Amino acid sequence: MIRISFMTAGLAAASLAVAGPGGAAFAQDAPERPNIVLIILDDVGLTDLGVTGGEAATPAMDALAGEGVVFANFNTAPMCAPSRAMMLTGVMSHDAGVANLPETTPDALEGLRGYEGRLTRRAATLAEHLRPAGYQNFIAGKWHLGHDADSLPTARGFDRSFVLDASGADNWQDRPYLAYYDRAEWWADGAPAQRPDGEFSSTFLVDQMLDYLGDRDASRPFFAVIGFQAVHIPVQAPREIVEAYDGVYDAGWDVLAQRRHAGAAARGLIPPDAEAPAVPEGLRDWDGLDAETRAFVTASMEVNAAMLDATDREIARLVATLREEGEYDNTLFLIVSDNGPEHNRPDLHRGTEFWLDLVGYSRDPQTLGGPETYAWIGAEWAKAAAGHGAFFKMHAGSGGMNVPLIVSGPGVSRRGVARDFAFATDLVPTVLDYAGAAPFPAEIAPAGHSLAPILAGPDSEPRLPEAPVGMEAGGHAALFLGPLKLVRNVAPYGDGQWRLHDWTADPGETIDLAASRPEEFQHMMEAWETFAALHAIQPVAPDYTPVGLMAQRTYARQAAKLAPWGLGGFALIGLGAWLVFRRRA
Repeated sequence: MIRISFMTAGLAAASLAVAGPGGAAFAQDAPERPNIVLIILDDVGLTDLGVTGGEAATPAMDALAGEGVVFANFNTAPMCAPSRAMMLTGVMSHDAGVANLPETTPDALEGLRGYEGRLTRRAATLAEHLRPAGYQNFIAGKWHLGHDADSLPTARGFDRSFVLDASGADNWQDRPYLAYYDRAEWWADGAPAQRPDGEFSSTFLVDQMLDYLGDRDASRPFFAVIGFQAVHIPVQAPREIVEAYDGVYDAGWDVLAQRRHAGAAARGLIPPDAEAPAVPEGLRDWDGLDAETRAFVTASMEVNAAMLDATDREIARLVATLREEGEYDNTLFLIVSDNGPEHNRPDLHRGTEFWLDLVGYSRDPQTLGGPETYAWIGAEWAKAAAGHGAFFKMHAGSGGMNVPLIVSGPGVSRRGVARDFAFATDLVPTVLDYAGAAPFPAEIAPAGHSLAPILAGPDSEPRLPEAPVGMEAGGHAALFLGPLKLVRNVAPYGDGQWRLHDWTADPGETIDLAASRPEEFQHMMEAWETFAALHAIQPVAPDYTPVGLMAQRTYARQAAKLAPWGLGGFALIGLGAWLVFRRRA
């Protein structure tokens, strides 16, 4: 397993002139515009990669990190669709039309400004920005930003696309991963499509991208987006890779949390004296697990590591192809995750567990990872994986928002870890600077700040946000200003109370400064109210949870399907339940 040292390497000669934030002059002196590869991982936490302290072997991503910059304080929304909207448009998710997951937007908010559940024309995508500059644009993988005629990739600047417009799907077959969906929502160049069965998702997506690149006009630069399914539920991976992680997690999640926190400190990702975050109430005790449960949860975490390992091998294949074609040295790589580790447990919902058995998904620890198996890591492993941060996915704590960002390529110095603040909306202006491209006219211009000066310049004092940078998703909310973070986490693990933290000294959000620094707390609250009004952020009901609403809608959809069958439908349900019972007996 490769590990890259974060000792500051000699700085690469900067041949590009740096423009101010959001400017387009950065790459104007370059001999040619760089290719751009944006790799979006799914539910991967800051310390999940090998280079940041994880157990998975990720030598390809580690090597790219060693040639560039690893951001310690890059933040996204804690949900996939809002994050992806911000990363691809550079504007606040509400302004882009994707304030929440389309599957979990409350009925009362659906259709309101910001809650359309798809990319709107208020903002342009990165592909639309790059096309006038001569770029060919390709995307393969998760999209989840709408599938009407106006929001699929081919309508938003991409020349070729094979995308998944759902929160997830099976990794081995063309099938949905939840009863909520009627099918795996794959779309090819704007039309419904099916992916081939039998090929692991990461392999299939890189195959698809290599096909697009093989057919491109080699005289023009390209922008390629790969949205991997790793490591979203269902956690799956080739068995031969899974077996390499046998025993790695046998010590349990408490030990892993301690190891990840210590590793983050040792690598300079967090201050050396940072306190470990608290464990949310309601999580299971490792020592209290029965043997059957322990076998499943341990095997699931092994599959999780193997899924990331398998994906890294496909990234290595992509990199190797670019080297063979002589394109590698002129390619800017950005590797990012959409949010922190996944905490949801399908087994907590009887309907989902029944459906998994009904459609034939096995949860046998001995075969977990392979085709027709289904695994998840749960809140306990998710919290441990976010060892440095508070909470996990779908929560505004650092564990849900603070994720990896690796950047390498022409004009990027080898400076190792950068502790500068960075946000999802910063990717678009950064890429535009490197591409020497002007923003495409749209109602709302990119709101982020270019990271180009940080990437090209020598190590210096970390940049802090000089103006409020905020986010809201499903009631969870955060606002950054200077070293302070205002945060609210709601049900099921949060209490809905606003808290104030110093994110630079206390990344685990262990000390609430609201009472001891009341004037700053009041100032941040006022800044939040202004931010919320500016972006038309709407409140959610106190008892709202995304998973709960999705479960309700799933039951309603299934009931609607069975309604025409009348008593026969209920008989089928009864027969299915009896068969499941017999199978388990």
